[in-house]
Amino acid sequence: MIKVKVVKDNDLIKEIKIKGHAGYDEYGKDIVCASVSSIVTTTVNGLLHLDKKCLSFVDNKNLEITILKHDQTIDILLENMMELLKELEKNYKKYIKIEK
Repeated sequence: MIKVKVVKDNDLIKEIKIKGHAGYDEYGKDIVCASVSSIVTTTVNGLLHLDKKCLSFVDNKNLEITILKHDQTIDILLENMMELLKELEKNYKKYIKIEK
């Protein structure tokens, strides 16, 4: 199961920790893992395009992101990412869990 932990401060996303493997299918064919990877990679690339100093990565094996800077666009992208992950969780409850 993929576990997504979100830490907020004053309703703003402060940290996102993603770890695990969905187990929906074998590596390379797992649509849940591929979806999470696509959602998160697209968001992170967009954030880095806006401001290369807005994120800090803590761990390479599991994805741990600390948000160093907030503005309206950064916060909208982060909230959009979380909404997409929540939709995925609704459809694949056995394979992804968002913790708060």
